[in-house]
Amino acid sequence: MLIMGKIKDKKNNTFIFSELMHREPDFMPIIADGDDAELRNLEVPDVLPILPLRNTVLFPGVVIPITVGRKKSLRLIQDVYRGSRLLGVLAQKDFTIDEPAGEDLYQLGTVAEILKVLEMPDGSTSVIIQGKRRFKIREFLSSEPYFKAAIETLTDVPPANNNEFNAIVGSLKDLSIKIAQFAANVPPEATFAVKNIENSTFLINFICSNTDIEVDDKQKLLEIDDLRDRGVQAISYLVKEVQMLELKRDIQSKVKTDIDKQQREFMLHQQMKTIQDELGGNPVEQEIKELKEKAGGKKWSEEVAKFFEKEVEKLGRLNPAAGEYSVQFTYCQTLLELPWNETTEDNFDLNNAARVLDEDHFGLEKVKERILEHLAVLKLKNDLKAPILCLYGPPGVGKTSLGKSIARALGRKYVRVSLGGLHDESEIRGHRKTYIGAMPGRIIQNIKKAKSSNPVFVLDEIDKVSKQFHGDPASALLEVLDPEQNAEFHDNYVELEYDLSKVMFIATANNLSTIAPPLRDRLELIEVSGYLVEEKIEIARRHLIPKQLENHGLKPADILFTKEIIEQIIEQYTRESGVRELDKKIAKVVRRIAKKIAFDEPYNKKLTREDIRTYLGVAEYTKEAYQGNEFAGVVTGLAWTAAGGEILYVETSLSKGKGNLTLTGNLGDVMKESAMLALEYIKAHAADLDINPDIFPNWNVHVHVPEGAIPKDGPSAGITMITSLASAFTQRKVKKHLAMTGEITLRGKVLPVGGIKEKILAAKRAGIREIILSNDNKKHLEEIKDIYLNGLKFHFVDTVQEVLELALLKSKVDHPQKIE
Repeated sequence: MLIMGKIKDKKNNTFIFSELMHREPDFMPIIADGDDAELRNLEVPDVLPILPLRNTVLFPGVVIPITVGRKKSLRLIQDVYRGSRLLGVLAQKDFTIDEPAGEDLYQLGTVAEILKVLEMPDGSTSVIIQGKRRFKIREFLSSEPYFKAAIETLTDVPPANNNEFNAIVGSLKDLSIKIAQFAANVPPEATFAVKNIENSTFLINFICSNTDIEVDDKQKLLEIDDLRDRGVQAISYLVKEVQMLELKRDIQSKVKTDIDKQQREFMLHQQMKTIQDELGGNPVEQEIKELKEKAGGKKWSEEVAKFFEKEVEKLGRLNPAAGEYSVQFTYCQTLLELPWNETTEDNFDLNNAARVLDEDHFGLEKVKERILEHLAVLKLKNDLKAPILCLYGPPGVGKTSLGKSIARALGRKYVRVSLGGLHDESEIRGHRKTYIGAMPGRIIQNIKKAKSSNPVFVLDEIDKVSKQFHGDPASALLEVLDPEQNAEFHDNYVELEYDLSKVMFIATANNLSTIAPPLRDRLELIEVSGYLVEEKIEIARRHLIPKQLENHGLKPADILFTKEIIEQIIEQYTRESGVRELDKKIAKVVRRIAKKIAFDEPYNKKLTREDIRTYLGVAEYTKEAYQGNEFAGVVTGLAWTAAGGEILYVETSLSKGKGNLTLTGNLGDVMKESAMLALEYIKAHAADLDINPDIFPNWNVHVHVPEGAIPKDGPSAGITMITSLASAFTQRKVKKHLAMTGEITLRGKVLPVGGIKEKILAAKRAGIREIILSNDNKKHLEEIKDIYLNGLKFHFVDTVQEVLELALLKSKVDHPQKIE
C-alpha cells in the first residue's frame, strides 16, 4: 500500500514516504527525481560487499531508510560509508533468520549508494540508501567480516512501443491513486507524489517497491528485465489489491449499517422503556400479564394450561419489535379466545321445539318430525354421538333456516359456514402458524366466534366442495363429521386437539351425487322437498309479506294481499320449488307501493289482478289447464319437476307408412323406452282392444309431448303413453277430466311412482277430477292432508287393462280417422 509523510532533502531533491503495513514498518520509502541516465552510466566495481535486507526489496531509483542492527551489517556500513559508499543489497528469503548464509539470500539484487547514516536517539542506526542498478551474484567470495561477492550488473530493457508503455504507466498511476483513495490512512501527499513523478522507470520502480505484496512477489518484479513486462505484472498485483480493498469497503459499509441500525433501535427501545416506566409500566409486560390473568379463568384441561403457559413464556423472551412477536401474541390470543369446555345449557322442552319449528316454517311435516325425533334422542341419551343430519333438497326451501330454528329451539348458539367453492384443505384444518398470515381453519374460527363449544353448526352447501391440488377439503371434513373422531379434532394452527363432539353439525345440500361417498356415509339424509302452491301461499302470508312490509317501512294496513293475488304471483311469475323468487316478487310489489305512498299517489290497498300485472309486468309463466277430450290419442299425464307438480299431454298421431315409431318432445332415454314398451304391448294385445293386427306394418306412429324446449324423462308417463296409443288406434275418446301417472311393464303391470303429493295438487289446480294411480301408491295419500284431496276421485289399478277400461270410452271421436 502506498503511503505517507513527506521529508524533503534539497541536496538530493528527494521525497520521503513511510510505508504503512499491517506489520510494523522498518523502513521509509523515498524516490529520486530526474533522469535515469545517471543510474545506467554508473561505474560499478566487479566485487561488492553484500548487505542482506529483511522484509523489503530495493528497486533502482528508490531511496529507503533502513535500520541496521546486526554487527556484520554495522561493520559493513562503516567501511562502505568511509569509502565508495556503494554496496550490494539482497533480500532474505526468510526474514526470521538472524545470520543468513549465501543460500538464504536471493541471487538478484540492487546496487545501492549510502546517502546518509543517522544515529537515532534510542541508540539504533538508520541508513538512507538509494538503489542504482540491478545485479546478479556470480559468486560469493567471503562471508567474514561480512559478505563479499563477485557481481554482474544488469540493464533494464526499454519498451519497444512507447504508446503501449505509456498506457501501462497511466494504468499504474490510476490504480495507485485509487488505492490511495480507498485507504483511509493514506494522506493526500501520496497521491500528489504519484501524480508528479515524470520518469516512467522511476514511477514503475516506486510503485513496485511500495505495493502491499509479499517479498517473494516483489523479488519476481525486480527480476523482470523488460520494463513493459514489469509494469504489466505490477498492474495485475494492483488490480487484486483494488478488488480486495473494494470488498473490504463493502463489508465494512454493510457491517457499519447493521451496527448503526441495531444501535439506533437499542437506543430507541431504551428511551421508550424509560418513557413507559415514567407513564406507569411497560405495555408489553402488561399484555403478558393480562394474558396470564385471563388464562386463570379458563376451564381448559391441565395439559392445555401447561401448553399455554409455555407459549406465554416464549412470548416474553421475544423482542417486541421482531415479526415473530406479533405472530406469537396472536397465537396466544387465539388459544385464550377458544371456548375450552365452555357450553350453553340445552333446552330439551320438545313442545317448545315443535312450536319454534312451526313458527319459523310452514309445512315440511316429515322434516320437522325427524328433527324432533333427533332432539328426543339427545334428551334421553344426553350424547351427541349420532349421525350428522344432512338436509337436502332444491334451493330456497328453508334448509339453512331450519338449522337456525333448531338452535333457537335448543337455546344454543348458531354458526354457519358456507362450503360452496371451497377447494383448499387448510380452510378446514387451518394453516401452520409458522406461515405469515396463518390462521385457524373455518371450523375453529366459527367455534371461537360462537364462544361456546356446543353450538348448532350449519355446514352450508356441502355438495359444492371442490377438489384441487391444494388438497381435498371433503377428506378433512371426514374427521369433523365422524362422531368417533371429532372429540380430538386437530387444527394445524392450534396444534392441540379440540373437542367437537358436543357440536351439533347440520349439513345442507342440493345434489347428493356430488358428495363424496365416505362423507355421505357419515350423514343422515333428510329430504326437504319443494312446497306446494297452497303451502307457498301460507308461507307468503305468515312470513314473506310481514318481512317485506317491515323492510320497506310499511304497516299491514297499507297493503292487503289476498290468497288469490298470492296464487297469481306464484303461478304466473315464479317457477321454483322454494320461495326465494316469490320473496323477490313480493318485495318488488311492496317497493312500487312504497314509492306511491312516498309521492302521495293514489293506489289500491287491496291488490287486484290488474295491479299485479302493472307492478310485475306480463305474466312470465302460464299454468297448464285441462284441454278436453275431443281428439283421439291425446291423454293428460302428471309429472314431477323441481318446481313442483305439473300436468302434461301425450299426443299420438297415425299416418300411412311402414310402421315406424317417432318420438319427439325432448324425451329422455327412459321415457323413450316407455313409449316403445307401450307400443309393443298394444301390438301384443291388439285382439283385446279390437285392433286389427295387420294395420301395424302399414301405419307410422308419432308420439309427441308438448313443450319441447323442456327436457323430460322418467318412467311415470308409461300408462299415459299406452292410453294415448290405444286411443289413437281405436279412435275412442278418453274420459273427461281424467289424469294418470304410473310405470308399466311388458307384462302389463302398473308400478308405483314418486312425487304423488305434488302431482295431485297440480291435477287439482288444472281442473282434473279423477286420477288413476298404481295400487301401491295408495299409501302415499295418507301423508296428504284431506283439504288437498277434496273434490278428487282416485282409481287404483294393478294392470294396464284396468287403466284402459277406466280411461277409454266406448264412443269414438266425432270425426274418427279410418284405420285399416
